[in-house]
Amino acid sequence: MSKKYTIAIVGRPNVGKSTLFNRIVGSRKAIVNDISGVTRDRLYEKAEWNGVQFSLIDTGGISASEDVFVREIKEQAELAIAEADAIIFVVDGHSSLTQDDQLVAKILYRSKQKVYLVVNHLDNAEQHDYIYDFYALGLGDPYPVSAVHGNGVGDLLDQIIDDFKQSDNSTTAPTDDDDQIRIAIIGRPNVGKSSIFNDLIQQNRAIVSDVQGTTRDAVDAQFQDDQGQRFAITDTAGIRKSGKIIESTEKYAVLRAQMAVENADVILVVIDASAGIQDQDKHIAGLATDEGRAVIIVVNKWDAIEKDDHSMQEFTASIREEFKFLDYAPILFVSAKTKQRIQQIPDMVVQVDNNHKMRIQSSILNQTILDALALHPTPTKNGKRLRVYYATQVAVAPPTFAIFVNDPKLMHFSYERYLENQIRENFDFAGTPIRLRIRARK
Repeated sequence: MSKKYTIAIVGRPNVGKSTLFNRIVGSRKAIVNDISGVTRDRLYEKAEWNGVQFSLIDTGGISASEDVFVREIKEQAELAIAEADAIIFVVDGHSSLTQDDQLVAKILYRSKQKVYLVVNHLDNAEQHDYIYDFYALGLGDPYPVSAVHGNGVGDLLDQIIDDFKQSDNSTTAPTDDDDQIRIAIIGRPNVGKSSIFNDLIQQNRAIVSDVQGTTRDAVDAQFQDDQGQRFAITDTAGIRKSGKIIESTEKYAVLRAQMAVENADVILVVIDASAGIQDQDKHIAGLATDEGRAVIIVVNKWDAIEKDDHSMQEFTASIREEFKFLDYAPILFVSAKTKQRIQQIPDMVVQVDNNHKMRIQSSILNQTILDALALHPTPTKNGKRLRVYYATQVAVAPPTFAIFVNDPKLMHFSYERYLENQIRENFDFAGTPIRLRIRARK
């Protein structure tokens, strides 16, 4: 499947949304309680069914009551609905149709996404007749499930995934978007992400302000460079330390930033030169590396600091020291205010995107591995020597290599790092992580 899909679970309080969420993701990520309204914040996890990965969002219960949190929960649920490609609407099979169920349905009528009506708490086939009351919602055939026992959940996911695949098949013909490089801009609040975004697209699409948190949601745009290369770029909200995130809208904005990283090819990690490197900068950069995305470190506000002939070299050394896990990422010093070096960003994006998707012939790769083995022989453990037989590239974006050995347990992390460095020295993988998969030869 070409597109990465998102599914949101919605419904009134205490119908089993979090139980269903936990059942699908395969762990107890969401708190489950018989008390209404336990889930207030968005929960976001990756899940997989029949080999297809997707993102799953658990939302708080939507209610017409006067609870102080109700409006906030409703707003967050509506944001999740707008973000999702499919919606699971959960109702309680042991209750008749309620006013809150009808309220949720009215919200879903306005959405364009496919809605799957799930009648929960139906533990056996004899209870499936309870679904008929919910046809009155006008959302199609209900799915009887028991989230606690897992009954019916597989059938539900089978249908959702089949619908996703049919949607993919209907759009398999080449489109104008196929040659786009997708960029996401991430960083702490007020580092100049929106200014860089506006400079690249040459419009004032994103609001620019000295006030932290001005950007509350991801902003998307398209542009192209002088060579005709097309880009889709996303400006994301600034990500603060989790302990400082209080407002629900900001929590959802951080979620949107994480999703933008997932859907991007190249990530621009923006650092404020005037503020120096912060611990949160490293945490944010980790979002990109966790997803295996190509990365460019963009040091903004370079005009705002006093410099000498060694300033750029010294700042680069600091970045390399603090971001050791990003030693492959190129560094670009820019000023969104003066436009200094901003126009170098598209060329660098194209370069690291090509590296991210590069494939190496097995014969050339194996010659590199043989040269590395000759230069530095394999280690031994308990009198047994590691033997490396051959290597092959098994994936791109990021480039992933399978290295077949006699016993993977004999591969010390330092020697694995050595092999990675040898690959990097022989091939231009600047800007992209590479992954080694050590496997036993069968």
